[in-house]
Amino acid sequence: MIHRAGQFGPEVYAAWHDSSLGQITETLERRIIFRLAGPLQGRRVLDVGCGDGSLALLSVKAGAAWVSGCDADLRMVMKARATAERETVDASFSVARAEVLPFADSSFDVVTCVAVLTFVREADMAIREMTRVLRPGGCLVIGDLGRWSLWAARRRVRGWFGAKFWRAARFRSARQLAALMRTAGLSVGPIQGSVFFPPCTMLAHLMAPIDDQLGTITKLGAAFIAIRATKPEHAPK
Repeated sequence: MIHRAGQFGPEVYAAWHDSSLGQITETLERRIIFRLAGPLQGRRVLDVGCGDGSLALLSVKAGAAWVSGCDADLRMVMKARATAERETVDASFSVARAEVLPFADSSFDVVTCVAVLTFVREADMAIREMTRVLRPGGCLVIGDLGRWSLWAARRRVRGWFGAKFWRAARFRSARQLAALMRTAGLSVGPIQGSVFFPPCTMLAHLMAPIDDQLGTITKLGAAFIAIRATKPEHAPK
């Protein structure tokens, strides 16, 4: 569960993707994001805080008509562009902050934002921007680091002991994330929890098979919270 706040470069992402714990958590998180996003065939997709572009590139492979990604970290954008070129995938990547998106109103059918808002000071502004670029009837899928989990607890402790990055992080509950989305004028739909195991590879292997089931029962203890919200059809274009 690596974040997309510009703190870590492409090498850290690559190491995380290659680790067993990283592969398990990424698989679970992406499964939920794509499930909530629904069919992408023929749709225009934006991934805000795209990191190394892995989620955006998967959206292309899922049949999206056009995919864009943006990230505040130039290193990550360059990595995403290089990967897209190497794999001959048609996608666009740009440097941008979530609070100020360089896209026109109503440009996308689906907007995703994964493990970003925890590190955005003005999360309400970021959600308003994502809502702005979403077409009426389109959906925003946010996945973020849950407030009540062992992962969050460990990171809070690191912040208390001097890690400035984690001291500034804000972990939100599913209720708090949903409230932010409603304030932006969105209609909140399904909410799913995931990654109920601690940051331990052995326990991840043991608990991953029942993670989806746990996520339908409770959000408490989930290290990852995903929410789908829809922009009303009557919203201004």
